[in-house]
Amino acid sequence: MSLTVDRVRFEHRREALGIDERSPRLSWVSVGDGQNWQQASYDIEIQRDTSKDTQSFHVNSSDSVFAPWPTSPLRERESATVRVRVTGTDGTISEWSPWTSVEAGIDQSTWSCDVIESELDGEEGKPHRPIRFRREFEVEDVNSLAKARLYITAHGLYECHINGQRVGDHVLAPGWTNYNFQLPFQTFDVSNLLQSGKNTIAAYVAEGWYCGRLGFAGGHENIWGKTLGLQASLFLTPSEGEPVVINTDKSWKEDFGPLISSGIYDGEEFDARLDESSWLLPDFDDSSWRKVKTTVLSGRERLVAPSGPPIRRTQFQQPLETRETDSKSILVDFGQNLVGWVKLRLAAGTAGQKVVIQHAEVLEANKEHVNTRPLRLAKAQDTIVLSGTKPIEWEPKFTFHGFRYAEITGLALTDLLSIEAVVVHSDMERTGWFDCSHPLISKLHKNIVWSMRGNFVGVPTDCPQRDERLGWTGDIAVFCKTGSFLYDTVGVLKDWLSDVDSEQKHNNNGIPNLFTPDVFPDFPFKPANAVWGDAVVLVPWDLYQASGDKKVLEAQIEGMRAWIDQGISRNERRLWDTTSVQQLGDWLDPSAPPSEPGLGRTDPVFVANAFLVHVTRLMAKISSIIGDEEGAKKYSNEFNELLEAFSDEYITRRGRVVNDSQTAIALAIHFDLLKTEEQVEVAAARLEEIIRSESRFKIASGFVGSAILGPALSKAGRTQIFHRMLEHRRNPSWLYPVEMGATTIWERWDSMLADGSVNPGEMTSFNHYALGAVADWMHAVMAGITSLEPGWKKIQIAPIPGGSVTSVSAKHLSPYGMIEVSWVTEGGIFTMTAKIPLNTIAEIKVPGTTDSVQVGSGTHTFSTAYEQPKWPILPFYRPFTPHDDDVIEI
Repeated sequence: MSLTVDRVRFEHRREALGIDERSPRLSWVSVGDGQNWQQASYDIEIQRDTSKDTQSFHVNSSDSVFAPWPTSPLRERESATVRVRVTGTDGTISEWSPWTSVEAGIDQSTWSCDVIESELDGEEGKPHRPIRFRREFEVEDVNSLAKARLYITAHGLYECHINGQRVGDHVLAPGWTNYNFQLPFQTFDVSNLLQSGKNTIAAYVAEGWYCGRLGFAGGHENIWGKTLGLQASLFLTPSEGEPVVINTDKSWKEDFGPLISSGIYDGEEFDARLDESSWLLPDFDDSSWRKVKTTVLSGRERLVAPSGPPIRRTQFQQPLETRETDSKSILVDFGQNLVGWVKLRLAAGTAGQKVVIQHAEVLEANKEHVNTRPLRLAKAQDTIVLSGTKPIEWEPKFTFHGFRYAEITGLALTDLLSIEAVVVHSDMERTGWFDCSHPLISKLHKNIVWSMRGNFVGVPTDCPQRDERLGWTGDIAVFCKTGSFLYDTVGVLKDWLSDVDSEQKHNNNGIPNLFTPDVFPDFPFKPANAVWGDAVVLVPWDLYQASGDKKVLEAQIEGMRAWIDQGISRNERRLWDTTSVQQLGDWLDPSAPPSEPGLGRTDPVFVANAFLVHVTRLMAKISSIIGDEEGAKKYSNEFNELLEAFSDEYITRRGRVVNDSQTAIALAIHFDLLKTEEQVEVAAARLEEIIRSESRFKIASGFVGSAILGPALSKAGRTQIFHRMLEHRRNPSWLYPVEMGATTIWERWDSMLADGSVNPGEMTSFNHYALGAVADWMHAVMAGITSLEPGWKKIQIAPIPGGSVTSVSAKHLSPYGMIEVSWVTEGGIFTMTAKIPLNTIAEIKVPGTTDSVQVGSGTHTFSTAYEQPKWPILPFYRPFTPHDDDVIEI
């Protein structure tokens, strides 16, 4: 058999330059055509830049994910190259993998250079104008350098150049965190940007998240500081001798440039009359520039190398239509609601001519202008002042927008030479794909992916367009499992969870914030809230299930304990005491009034207590996994007491759930809150009755219920009921927005009303991923792909066909390699092909059979007689009630 080793990685990183870990764990994927192949041992070779010797290690182990670093820790700024070879239990030996590089970062104690700040910055009450910083330096002989590394961060957002060439391909760097607790920095290999003789390092810095306006209802400025700043060290390491270090210090100069303003919410203004590129190059006359002032980092700021990938340009979207409106504005439809900005090329125009680009997700009813009402107080405008001397190609540097449409004023259509949309987000690796025979369901899945991309710009946000864009904990709590199938989210979410933990400790009461980073740090009342607070348990748990990495749990265990033991206000039976706290509950239930999204069918206290029982059970499991047996016993006892109390409060002896709603019953089933099989069946029958007779297959749940309704129904043997709900097309349903032309997931089931007008509710986003958590059911039930062990070492393939869907194909790039499933039903035959990666095993269950089959790696095909369930399932009609509009549309 052919056998190779691929995807050698360190920790959760695709790029391992300047990492914080000194003994990084290694992972790799074995690739080949072997059947039932299992790894017996592996060999690792390491070459360090501090030694001419190659270190070799042989380990008898089947581990290929998070294998321990086999030698002494890397020293500060030390680099190494690593390659791996594996041997199978059948004696097959792979080729060596390609050499893969890793390099340790700089220690904060070593990085003691100044932060440079602007003397020009800071007119009280006004946005900060972006600042240019520059410095020239000499390199005697560039060929004598072994390597050159730039370590850089900013109070604000930066873009750096050396000798006129862009450093790296990151955008919106250094990213967003709670800068009081951790300040991310980047490491770049700049060896190829240097030259012998004079060199120039230059950086543009804008306010970004650090001191720009953030938050709803007008928000706040200067949350983490009042002054733009830059911190950088350029290490020039010769082949022999000590490195020469170019630091940010008082020798740097600063000045304004062509960027007049740049804010996250409001956009960017660029004056081409002030543009010059020569400031990026040596020998530029900066005699009129000011000297900078210097300061040092605050005692609380901790410099960290991010675990997650940087924000990057990931796609360029061409317009679907560009036209001139009756009012002579230019309306551009990109055909896709996306996150990023527009890049355009304009004719020279006249000096001082102002071109304004207004971004929006939807159009006004007359289709002649963009509708900006959903943006609330975010302007989302980019402005270009033309020079009148030459054509200009431009894109913003330090802002982003959520939009499908761009309306351009101040420009003739003939002067718009080209335009495209630039898609930006955290550059996570795609790991999940899904398609099926039902075109609207396939489109729904694509919309979910687009919403996820747009809401992972540094942190997991609720929305990317209005005056909010915050890291709401409840949204990711319900979506994390789905998101972690679609993308490798571990790095991004580890960084975000570190902020969650820091803020929770700072609160000193065990309560996590509703959103992180906290943009209202001085707000006196920060209540405990179920689901949103439970994210400190739920998100690490989902990441552990996806990756198999216990360190994710260990890193967050203190915050989990603080929340469960201290943060939750309890009554005498240890359930939630909600006499002084209003729970958010099943947020945005479609029955809730537009202005009161928390007032839905399901009692918010019921939701809170169901999640309390669930996360307490998880705490017992987590404690056991990390070796805390005392904690496991404690939380197991608490779980049993809470389950009893919950049952007494909400469940009848036969199994009726007191809160008679889709969400309440689904929670009871999904979280195993019903004690007997009889109770489960009674509850499931009542849930089916509600769906078929009352809601008539329409959704009657919000963020919480929509995430667990499908799994609960399938768990109770009613997969076809949920298929009927999924295929429903009238509001409220998952396919209603698709039929209305949605290209992302909406915040509300009816963010756009049937007549094409925008929902009157103040919160009406057209890009919110939370309701897209239904994709987990598509992956796990329709495609049948689930993990039986954390990290996908043991896999289950058990698709359940249903509805009008006749074929499904799906893939998941697991830590061990690609899992692929495709099936089709035709002529009474079900045929499935499953591809299982090397070094794993899978339990495969074919529809219509009772037993599963265990298989190893390789491609496996199954075929069996299959009888399609009766379709469509009809509602339970009440006597004398009209039901013509309830016939399913297929």
